[in-house]
Amino acid sequence: MNIHEYQGKAVLREFGVPVANGIPALSVEEAVAAAKKLGGPVWVVKAQIHAGGRGKAGGVKVVKSIEDVEKEAKRLLHSTLVTHQTGPQGKEVNRLYVEEGSAIAKEFYLSMLVDRETSRIAFVVSTEGGMNIEEVAHDTPEKIATFSVDPATGVMPHHGRHVADALKLEGDLAKQAEKMVSKLYAAFTAKDMSLLEINPLVVTKENQLLCLDAKVGFDSNALYRHPEIMELRDLTEEDPKEIEASKYDLSYIALDGTIGCMVNGAGLAMATMDIIKLYGEAPANFLDVGGGATTEKVTAAFKIITADPNVKGILVNIFGGIMKCDVIATGVVTAVKEVGLKVPLVVRLEGTNVEQGKKIINESGLNVVSADDLDDAAQKIVKALKGGK
Repeated sequence: MNIHEYQGKAVLREFGVPVANGIPALSVEEAVAAAKKLGGPVWVVKAQIHAGGRGKAGGVKVVKSIEDVEKEAKRLLHSTLVTHQTGPQGKEVNRLYVEEGSAIAKEFYLSMLVDRETSRIAFVVSTEGGMNIEEVAHDTPEKIATFSVDPATGVMPHHGRHVADALKLEGDLAKQAEKMVSKLYAAFTAKDMSLLEINPLVVTKENQLLCLDAKVGFDSNALYRHPEIMELRDLTEEDPKEIEASKYDLSYIALDGTIGCMVNGAGLAMATMDIIKLYGEAPANFLDVGGGATTEKVTAAFKIITADPNVKGILVNIFGGIMKCDVIATGVVTAVKEVGLKVPLVVRLEGTNVEQGKKIINESGLNVVSADDLDDAAQKIVKALKGGK
């Protein structure tokens, strides 16, 4: 789960991480009031969306008068901001963050994430703050330093010194870096974050380290431990289909392709998407119904797939272990009868109660194509999309 910049900074502030003062605003009037309360003489008006690249897209503006705060608030609120992370459709700006201006001397990059290879929390730091880290990694990889923290010891003083060395900080700034690293690690672990990106981390002209931005993501599997974080969820920033899927505990991610997929098991779902690509089409989603799905859950999953206007065909690929093929078949039949079937549907069932499942499909009277195995299923759904050619 992701949150907005101002929410992320509020979380970091709880742990003593230095961030600039700011006030969120949902209207032009609130933005003006926030600017007056902060006092100026320089303010930064920031669009709040769940995407990076806001500055380059015109979503972050430095202004020097209350009139300009009002002007930028009017321009940004309810506008559509298109960045390299939103896709061409962009995201509507429904919230703003008015922040006091900072006199910047240097800009750095710092992020923390869960390194799957080492099963540790990793730090990524660079002297090239304010830029897309992907560009830095491609053009000047030597300017990026990475290291991980052993969970048995937690963060240690030498980790802070490593960051200070990588950013070429000395004296008091080096000491500030050591303290900040410790506080960031504490926040990351205490709140079960999956990503914390500060770009830029700045040195002000007063020689103070300051987090000027904060992009924070949380491990969704751990949110039950953090009701205070759950309250920060902004549903307007999420895909409606993904929101609906979360109500049924379905693992669903919307993609850009045309073939809707319903599969049980993450590995099988990935293999299904791969073989669709192999035969020249693209998946419209990742959808894992899980190992113990009910008929209600399967029906909901099918409805979510058909609600996507980009879906031109559907592939159901089930290998029944704990999941029973007759449950899947009943769910599919129930959903099709409720919402109708306007696109080709290929169903591949194998495993527990497979014969009962196939019988339910065959006796349903629905226009469903059966497949013998995954390869056969993929070829059939791609062929159906291409008009049987």
